[in-house]
Amino acid sequence: MKVTQVSIGRFHHFHLARQMERLGLLESIYTGYPKFKLKDEPGIPQDKIITFPWFHTPYMKRTVLHLDKWEVLNKEWEWIARQTMDKYVASQITHPTVLIALSSSGLICGKKVQELGGKFICDRGSSHIRFQDEVLHEEYKRWGYKFKGVDPRVIDKEEAEYSLADKITIPSEFVRKSFIDKGVPAEKLVKISYGARLERFSKVGEPDKNVFRVIWVGGVSIRKGFMDALKAFQLLKNPTKEFLVIGGMTPEIKQLLVGQDLRNVTFKGLVPNAELPHLYSTSSVFLFPSLEDGYGMVQGEAMACGCPVIASSNTGAQDLIDPGKQGFIVPVRSPELIAGYMQQLSDNPVLREEMSFSAIEKVKSFGGWDNYGDLMGKLVASLNK
Repeated sequence: MKVTQVSIGRFHHFHLARQMERLGLLESIYTGYPKFKLKDEPGIPQDKIITFPWFHTPYMKRTVLHLDKWEVLNKEWEWIARQTMDKYVASQITHPTVLIALSSSGLICGKKVQELGGKFICDRGSSHIRFQDEVLHEEYKRWGYKFKGVDPRVIDKEEAEYSLADKITIPSEFVRKSFIDKGVPAEKLVKISYGARLERFSKVGEPDKNVFRVIWVGGVSIRKGFMDALKAFQLLKNPTKEFLVIGGMTPEIKQLLVGQDLRNVTFKGLVPNAELPHLYSTSSVFLFPSLEDGYGMVQGEAMACGCPVIASSNTGAQDLIDPGKQGFIVPVRSPELIAGYMQQLSDNPVLREEMSFSAIEKVKSFGGWDNYGDLMGKLVASLNK
C-alpha cells in the first residue's frame, strides 16, 4: 500500500511527502493550504497535492480580515476547518492505503481507511494533547493570565485518534514520555525525529567578536517561555550583550513587557526565511526555553548555522543536543540556569567556538531529512506486511 497524508497546514508534512515520493511511496497529500501557496515545494508532483482550502485558508487570514478578536468565532472556525477536511478526505479514499494524518485531522478518514483494510498512523508533533493543555494552564496562571484552553472537542478527538491508530508517530523523547504518562501503551509509539534542511541552513558568517548576541526565533509568547529568556538576558553580565528577538508577539507578552528593562533588546518581528541563516550564523547563542514543543525545528536550524543552543527539556532538545557539547538543556522555568550557561559562553569564547563546530557536525550526522524519511519508510513497510 502507498501513503496518503493529511495535514491541514504545512508543518513537517511536506518534508515527509518529499521523502515518501523519493521512496516511491507517496500517493497523495491533502492540505488546507491553497495550491498557489505550494509552488515552492520541490520534489512533490503537483498532481499529488490535493487542496481543500475553503475553511482553513480564510482562517489563516482572519487577522487581516480583523476577525481574530472574536474568540468563539475563531474556535468554531478552526474546528469546522479540521472536521470538514477530515470528512472530505474520507470521501475521497476508495481503496486501502497507509494514512499518515496529523493529529486532530484523521479520525474520520482513519476509520474509513481501516474499514477498507488499510492502516492509520496518527502523527503527533507535540506532547500528548492533555499534557499540553495542563502545562499551558499552569504557565498562563504563573504570569497572571487565564489560558483559554484547548478546545475540549479537539482533546476528545485526539484521544480517540490515539486509541484508533495502528501506530502513533512522535518526534522526541519528551513527547514519548508525555504519552506514556497519560496511559498510552509504549508499543503503540514510534519515535522518529525530524531532520533539518541542510541545503537551506548552513554557516554563512561569524559572530562579531566585540558583541555577544543572543538570538530568539519563533513566537514571542508565554508558551515559548519568552519572559524566562528575557530574565536570563537581564541577568547576563556582559557590557556588549544584545538580544535579537525575531517573531510575532502575543498581546500577553506586550502587556508583560511594560516596565521591563529592555536595554539592548531589539524586536525585529517577522523576517524573511532567507535571512535566518545569516542571523543564526552571526549570533553567539540561541535560546529556546519553551514550555511545550514536541521537537523545535528551529534548534536544528540554529545548530546547522553553528549557533549553540540553550533549550528547555520540553522541546525535544534531548534528541538533538549532547549537553555541554552543542549547547545546554535546562528544566522549564529556569532563567537563572540559562543566564549561568550564557555567562559561560560569554566568558569563554573558545568554548563557544567548540560548541559551534560540534553543533554543525551533530546536525550533519542526522542526514538532513533523508534519515527521517528512511525510518518512516521502514514503518510503512512494517505495516504493509
